[in-house]
Amino acid sequence: MDQTFRTESDFLGEMKIPADALWGIHTARAIENFPLSLRPVHPALIRAYGYVKLACAMTNRRLGVWDDAAKADAIERACREMADGLLTEHVRVDALQGGAGTSTNMNVNEVLANRALQLLGDKPGNYARVSPTDDINRHQSTNDTYPTALRLAAIHRLRPLEEQLVALQESFQAAERRFEHVVKIGRTEMQDAVLTTLGREMSAYAEAFNRDRWRVYKCEERLRVVNLGGTAIGTGVTAPRQYIFGVSETLRQVTGIGFARAENLVEATQNADVWVEVSGILKACATSLLKICSDLRFMSCGPQAGIGEIRLPQRQSGSSIMPGKVNPVIPEAVSQAAMRVMSNDAAIAVACASGNLELNPFLPLVADCLLESIDLLARSCDILRRLCVDGIEADETRCRQEVQASTAAATALVPVLGYEGASELAWRALRAGRTIREQVALEEIMLPEDFDALVSAEAVCRLGQVDIDHPRPDEGGKSKTEQVS
Repeated sequence: MDQTFRTESDFLGEMKIPADALWGIHTARAIENFPLSLRPVHPALIRAYGYVKLACAMTNRRLGVWDDAAKADAIERACREMADGLLTEHVRVDALQGGAGTSTNMNVNEVLANRALQLLGDKPGNYARVSPTDDINRHQSTNDTYPTALRLAAIHRLRPLEEQLVALQESFQAAERRFEHVVKIGRTEMQDAVLTTLGREMSAYAEAFNRDRWRVYKCEERLRVVNLGGTAIGTGVTAPRQYIFGVSETLRQVTGIGFARAENLVEATQNADVWVEVSGILKACATSLLKICSDLRFMSCGPQAGIGEIRLPQRQSGSSIMPGKVNPVIPEAVSQAAMRVMSNDAAIAVACASGNLELNPFLPLVADCLLESIDLLARSCDILRRLCVDGIEADETRCRQEVQASTAAATALVPVLGYEGASELAWRALRAGRTIREQVALEEIMLPEDFDALVSAEAVCRLGQVDIDHPRPDEGGKSKTEQVS
């Protein structure tokens, strides 16, 4: 007799399973049916499933489902091991699968049953003692456990993302302080506009990530309402009333997260719009990352023959043919991650809109895309901060040269000369090849030190215009004062 395999059966027939495998026939069929993404279910979802199954087992135990204390202990211990990540390798089904996640649920059920059997000193496959369906899945359905596990997994992954966003925000705030004195050209539509400071630009980036951090924090509120106990379609069929009213509270206790049972379990089982909302928040974060990475690339471009206002940390050689070339690889990599998050958002929206009647069968795609997006954003924030933003340097000489060479400084003269007067002065300077400062001095519009004050870091960052006294040489070479508001 072959001792390397055991035979398991379902209503479709029999299959040989490796004797010591913790998975069983339902997993084997799923592996055969779904060679799609060729990557496993996200580990966070598997660990979250361990918590969900633990809450279900504890609730069933309180209701007296098992009169065998050792069996109940073994089931709960197996669930805790899965929640701790000790059984992740045994969940073998593909991340993408038909059946609304049934393959994942059954893989989990089989692993927990067989691990409980091991803990009882028995061999895997003895389902007469611990059954994947009658014990591990008791009073449950894929349709309430899978979305509940996904909500828990998302919460667990969103918290590290929030921490990374806070760290990135603080990194830009530190850059704001480093560069608060560096006056530079502000640009609109890629053209020179008015003066600003590099610190002001960094402060804007910090504020953008502060908003993202707050949005991500608020996501958890949307994910705490679960349909656990609703079983197949939210009606709670096969589950006793005490179980339905108690299982969400047990999940709250074992996770420390404020889960609450949905008031309308049928609605919560049917509709998946919450994932669209959460994914939209992730897309907003990706939008911030992509825009700001584009800005960093633009401001560092050249460096000798481009804008070159900032220097990004040099991470690696940039070309196999061009000596000395260094590319902005960190912003480029983060930009690609942001693009993937945006594409995942589109997939999530289509999947959630494609549910039918009492159930959405496409939650495996939602889970795969959503958890990937969260992880991509967290890692992106981390490397952007550590490998780029923390080490940004300003080329102050270059910024000063650009300010002096640009007509952008003419805007500072609008309160003195009016729009038309400042515009004409800018064109005169441009045609003559002079800086605005030189043209102002040549035409004796104001003293050079007063012009310098108008384009100082303090002046360009001041909110609004204040009254300034502008001394102006008179015909005899003496100064007279014009009061300008």
